[in-house]
Amino acid sequence: MRVKLENIGIILHRPHFPENIGAAARAAKNMGISRLAVVDPLDCDLTRILKMATQAAEDVVADMEMYEHLADAVGPYQYVVGTTARTGSHRPTVADPRRMAEQLIAVSRENRVALLFGPENRGLSNRELRFCHSLVTIPTHDFSSLNLAQAVMVICYEIFRAGVETPPVFVPRLATSFELEAMYEHLGETLARIHFINPENPDHWMENIRRAVGRLGLRARDVKIIRGICRQINWYCEKRLEPAEADAERSPKAPASPEDQDCRDSRRIL
Repeated sequence: MRVKLENIGIILHRPHFPENIGAAARAAKNMGISRLAVVDPLDCDLTRILKMATQAAEDVVADMEMYEHLADAVGPYQYVVGTTARTGSHRPTVADPRRMAEQLIAVSRENRVALLFGPENRGLSNRELRFCHSLVTIPTHDFSSLNLAQAVMVICYEIFRAGVETPPVFVPRLATSFELEAMYEHLGETLARIHFINPENPDHWMENIRRAVGRLGLRARDVKIIRGICRQINWYCEKRLEPAEADAERSPKAPASPEDQDCRDSRRIL
């Protein structure tokens, strides 16, 4: 059993040089991957792209998808692998390319998988990595930064070579990034409304929730259930809690009884 290559796509986020786009297209085609998307490139000179892609990868360039926003590019995919040379508390679950490729054998059977690469000068930011289900780092000796096309080739090579003799564990079709982002937005609004997270800074609190939920591998029906719970909570707030709070604010405060007044007087004395 091998990775289902027709379900694998390469996404280049804000690449700076057309030559890197062309070389990445050629590397992907060498390894049997023909789906390529480019997000907000700094320079997209087609002549320079084709020069590095060569005639062998012309079809990949011809079918290349262009996007202005990363959310739109990853939207149709059920599983997103982000590439990073940096690690830290906001970049957990980092695997090496070989291990990552073995994991994709099962995932790719029923799901579209995106391999996400960041700009040449800084890589993917923490905000951009929010879309990723897992991260991969290419081991190097002393100098961790690789040319973009080199990184694409290493990852694609490991995916092409990955295989297992025994059937992998079944992984069902997961929710797309479009479905997940809509759920996170809905969940964030609901949790802020009931003050589970700070309404003044919901993004900060939602990062931990994203990381926890992202490890679960939610299916489309799981997303519908969570959004259904959010709708029910919102309905309860609108029908029960908010009218009661409004009535409490409008109703005049009852005068204190003599006993209550005596208690307050006693506390002041104490």
